[in-house]
Amino acid sequence: MRDVVAALLAAMLILVSLSLATSLHWDRLRRNRRRGEMASRGQTILAEIPAETGLKFFTEDAGAFHYGDLTIQKKTIRAVQVLINGIPIASSVVPSYTGVITASLDILENRPDGLARDRWDVSIETEAETILIQCGAIRERISQELARRIFGAVKIAMESEHR
Repeated sequence: MRDVVAALLAAMLILVSLSLATSLHWDRLRRNRRRGEMASRGQTILAEIPAETGLKFFTEDAGAFHYGDLTIQKKTIRAVQVLINGIPIASSVVPSYTGVITASLDILENRPDGLARDRWDVSIETEAETILIQCGAIRERISQELARRIFGAVKIAMESEHR
């Protein structure tokens, strides 16, 4: 009897592990398909941001940034900020911008301690609206790196568009 229970438990564990492996395989295929679709549209993936519904891609093409279903035209960007828990630590502003920006730091320094569970976001101000890119609060500096990458790309695009 004990051998039968052990065999059933082993079979159940094997089925669960096969199910998990299959789910990971299909998820990887679906992600690669999405990456291929973006590349075929001329978009470069700058960041893969974890969200409640899976991954959201922050991509760039010649004239715009794309965040999920949202398109941000480069020529409309007026300011960009990196926020930790809603407080700006770095910003870049178009010289002719007359809106209110709360920080005036030019350089986002690499923080070796990582500020472990703080929330990292990027705020992009356009002519029409302010868009918040939520990079998350993931440990091991992942969220910080996502925010730095997005901030850097938007800042470079903003400077080249408004010369």
